[in-house]
Amino acid sequence: MSIVTVQLGQCGNQIGHELFSALCSDICGTHGLCSKKENESYQESCKERFFSEEESGVPAARAVLVDMEPKVISQTLSMAARSGLWKYSSHSHFCQKQGSGNNWANGYCVHGPRHKEAIMELVQREAEKCDLLGGFVTIMSMAGGTGSGLGAFVTQCLRDAFPTSFLLNHVIWPYGTGEVIVQNYNSVLTLSHLYHSADALLVHENDVIHKICAQLMNIKQISFRDVNQVIAHQLGSVFQPTHTAGGGSGYSRNPLGALLEPLVPHPEFRMLGLRNIPQMPESSLAFSSFSWPGLIKHLRQILIANAHMEEGIDWQVRPPQPGSCIPSTNKPLHFNTSIANLVILRGKDVHSVDLGSFQDPSLYTSWLNPQDAFTAWKTPRAFNKYEKSAALVSNSQFLLKPLDSIVGKAWNMFASKAYLHQYTKFGIQEEDFLDCFTTLEQVISSYTNL
Repeated sequence: MSIVTVQLGQCGNQIGHELFSALCSDICGTHGLCSKKENESYQESCKERFFSEEESGVPAARAVLVDMEPKVISQTLSMAARSGLWKYSSHSHFCQKQGSGNNWANGYCVHGPRHKEAIMELVQREAEKCDLLGGFVTIMSMAGGTGSGLGAFVTQCLRDAFPTSFLLNHVIWPYGTGEVIVQNYNSVLTLSHLYHSADALLVHENDVIHKICAQLMNIKQISFRDVNQVIAHQLGSVFQPTHTAGGGSGYSRNPLGALLEPLVPHPEFRMLGLRNIPQMPESSLAFSSFSWPGLIKHLRQILIANAHMEEGIDWQVRPPQPGSCIPSTNKPLHFNTSIANLVILRGKDVHSVDLGSFQDPSLYTSWLNPQDAFTAWKTPRAFNKYEKSAALVSNSQFLLKPLDSIVGKAWNMFASKAYLHQYTKFGIQEEDFLDCFTTLEQVISSYTNL
């Protein structure tokens, strides 16, 4: 089954490019560290998922690129073509001459309806190239105007046009200190609209990725490209082929279905966070060795202590004792309750790894059976030069604090009517804002009460 990626706005297009580059360098590398047969079936599966064969022999990404300014798209197209390993199809992009001016309402109310037909025609054409369409992944930022506003509009169009396809939004959470004065408005409007149309939101926080670049990758002058490469690596660690739990010996046929069905058991809970271990500069790999028990122990503590990476984990946080019927408000401080978790293991000796510690009922909310709440995928094929690596996709309280903070900041601005005229002139009224606040307050309340 194939996945069509829709890259929206500057951020979405730059991350999309890095993602396809990471997937391609992974399957073209000779570092599979597994049998030839395993490696070939992995490569085939990845190509079917993300690339279509073109007559030139160079694989073309199954992607649609959308932006309201031409600059980023033309850079992205030429960088992909220059790589020689992959490219974008010649008729897979849509751009205009003027941007959305960091205004969500401009992207959603003006550009969206105006260009809906042209954009959806590109998506339809890309979907028809797939033998079997597994679903869509959209990549967008929440802070600006095109990625967020037009992105929310396009997501609704995808839901209407493909009601039975899986739809995963990959969303970039803005820096807390802010790039755009109205980013909290844009974020609240984006999140609440996506919550109604997407199956799940997979979120990366810019602040967290920035820390990983500084502390784990030892990058001194951090650029957007560095940040995007870490994000692309993390996405690749989830999307590259694996053997799913009941899937027999072959690689999973329906990657989005296999991801979303166990992780989103209830429509009220759609926020997914992602953690990876290990992460380090390539130059350090030769001097490092990892054991599965060590990686699993760290990954579990990252989960329960809501840590962002393996450095600086709070080892004092413990799950509540079984049988102690304490109300959720008195849970151990900082303990992160999960609804569902997926652990993905790649590399040597994966099939002997013991993941029992992730099936501990005290990690999960009481209304789900722990057997249903935890899923594991494995493949002996190593990913991106790491001999052993693990990824955790978690539907838990990971995003509660940042969500609460962004809604609070937006509400303070809204209460004093700051900048509202910039939205009302494009047709977003105060009632629309109030509806969005209501949606997100409900989400915050649901996650808080786990």
